[in-house]
Amino acid sequence: MDKRFLIKQASGPAAKWRHLNKVRWLTMSLVFALLVILPFLHVYQTYVAAHAYDLLAPGEQNLYDVIEALTDPFVDDPVRDLDAIKGTTWSGRLFGIKMSDPLAVVGQMAAGFDFYQPFVLTALLPVVATLIFGRFFCGWICPANFLYELNTNLGIMLRRFGVQTGRRRLDPKLKYGVLGVGLLICGISGSVVVAAVYPPAILGRELYYAIAHRGMGIGALFFTATLLFDLLVARRGFCRYLCPGGALYSLLGRFRVLRIQRNVVTCNDCTKCNGVCEFGLNPLRDEFGQECNNCAACIAVCPTDALGFRWRITDTANQGPGYQGPRYRHGQKGQQRQVSGNANAKA
Repeated sequence: MDKRFLIKQASGPAAKWRHLNKVRWLTMSLVFALLVILPFLHVYQTYVAAHAYDLLAPGEQNLYDVIEALTDPFVDDPVRDLDAIKGTTWSGRLFGIKMSDPLAVVGQMAAGFDFYQPFVLTALLPVVATLIFGRFFCGWICPANFLYELNTNLGIMLRRFGVQTGRRRLDPKLKYGVLGVGLLICGISGSVVVAAVYPPAILGRELYYAIAHRGMGIGALFFTATLLFDLLVARRGFCRYLCPGGALYSLLGRFRVLRIQRNVVTCNDCTKCNGVCEFGLNPLRDEFGQECNNCAACIAVCPTDALGFRWRITDTANQGPGYQGPRYRHGQKGQQRQVSGNANAKA
């Protein structure tokens, strides 16, 4: 069969995944925008419930008028109807469905030494989704990840101007230690202290404080420090090495059934997938592991559509060089020469 036909057949199914990274960016943008909008809606609800329009300052009246104009076509009772979406990515309500970050539930259980079933059930949907799709929250939803990836782009721009950015590699197991120590402190203190060092929770709180109360807490400084750590010490250093939520999602993501897989037939060993991976993984040699968040960045950058999603319970073992790469072709020529030499010797 024609080799070009085989390549076309192999790359066809993978080509459909190429634009998933754009969808991911759209999703993260919408989540971040929602975290910004919700505090404005809450302030507006407060004004409506208090019937205090005439007592509002001019700036507050302008806010009231703008939000009223935007929401009036969609709601009849702002105080009730705008409660359809509440909270943050730490814990909230989405059209009647209560959901919580698994770290929120685990932290609360550690702090209270208690198993409160209604609250535990709010993490059921995220846990099941993680077991299917892997660390999808980290790659597709986390509002902090949205800013961290923009921060990575800033680092690329700085390097173009000759400014050196952090390239240190630490042990990824550090974050599991942070998770364990954090839960231990939760148990000792009786408080969910992991929320104080978990970027998605910090971002949700600080955005609310900034918009609803016109101020910020110490969390804003901590989050800024994580951005500087990523920029000056290690690329995506906080997510890769220190994030307690990332550690928990990694443990759950180890058992995911949707995984990125390389098609060795169409791979040309260009190394672009390795270069674009924010978590320093090795897609070129099929090394994804539990750290992979299925972000699809490697799929988007692959020039031969050699990467795509597959339903598998384990990663594929190292398949060796891609068939379209120089290393594989050189090896094939060497084998052909050896076979030809053996044939001539027998003759």
